[in-house]
Amino acid sequence: MAARYEEIDIAVDPNCYSLEVGANIDPEDFQSETTSLASSIAKGRFENGRRYQATKDEEYWGPSDEQQFEAFELGHMVFLVLDHYQENPLFRAPIGDSPKHILDIGTGQGSWAIDAADMFPSATVRGVDLFPPPVTWMPPNCIFEVDDVLREWTWRDPFDLVHIRLMYGAFDSKEWDQVYKQAYKALKPGGWIEQMEFDVRVRSDDGSLKDEHKLSQWGDIFIRCAERAGRSLNIHETMRGSIEKAGFVDVHQKKSRVPLGPWPKDKQLKEVGQLEYAHWKAALEGWAMWLLTHFGEPEPWTKEEVHVFLAAVRLEMKNSRLHGYNWINRVWARKPTEEELKIKKEIH
Repeated sequence: MAARYEEIDIAVDPNCYSLEVGANIDPEDFQSETTSLASSIAKGRFENGRRYQATKDEEYWGPSDEQQFEAFELGHMVFLVLDHYQENPLFRAPIGDSPKHILDIGTGQGSWAIDAADMFPSATVRGVDLFPPPVTWMPPNCIFEVDDVLREWTWRDPFDLVHIRLMYGAFDSKEWDQVYKQAYKALKPGGWIEQMEFDVRVRSDDGSLKDEHKLSQWGDIFIRCAERAGRSLNIHETMRGSIEKAGFVDVHQKKSRVPLGPWPKDKQLKEVGQLEYAHWKAALEGWAMWLLTHFGEPEPWTKEEVHVFLAAVRLEMKNSRLHGYNWINRVWARKPTEEELKIKKEIH
């Protein structure tokens, strides 16, 4: 059955933008202040020709512009093709056929949230990000909100699923603990959290990728840059332990290789690799520009130096003799039921 779509506005949580107590506010200023706020969110801040979110004082390394949204969409397609054999290619958490409330953190361009809303017409699917997704049409049960998940969550209805994907570098370790803690609190008993993250390092199993290749150096360079920025890119290694620490049980983990380029012999993996090549091609500058111009080594790089480096990376990506891939890690876990919590309390 074809999905029904309607045009709706993207909600902005008013709690994100509080005025100083006691400030002198002219009632006539409200319209201009609202217009200015909406304009600043939509425009973002520009640096080195890229647009970044403008709703928080802290700078985030990933851009929010048309080029990066294109990369997000290609990344979404990579995961759909990679898991096409699954009955549900969107996630693994067993939430049943009739969930009521689903939350997508860091929704990006909104494709995952839209697909989840189409899959579960009985559910309200909320996609949350610091920048409005570039969509005007979506299923009537899909809602996009501009919000900061590090603030107190105010959604009233408990969620069946909290979904997180490709949020590496978004938070430091304490902030991740805060997100998991709030997700635990916001889920219904027996509800699920699921997260999927890349290992940014490119590897090869046949020795085709040498130490001198830029692709081989890529991941370690950015891991060090992100550490200097206080935003680890290694969340794929730590998220399982952090999710368990937050109180989740029945924890599952699945690691998969994602080929970079159409070099695999397997037909499906060849298609995944072709899409991943397009994904990287669209995303490279967005991944690299802010981190290298702010935290490059041995000192911050110039915009021109970044472009030279990326040109070399793109050239290697086109080399069919280099059989590179990334690991991707998926973790899904359940909030204990009330009965399980009761038994645990009695034991202790």
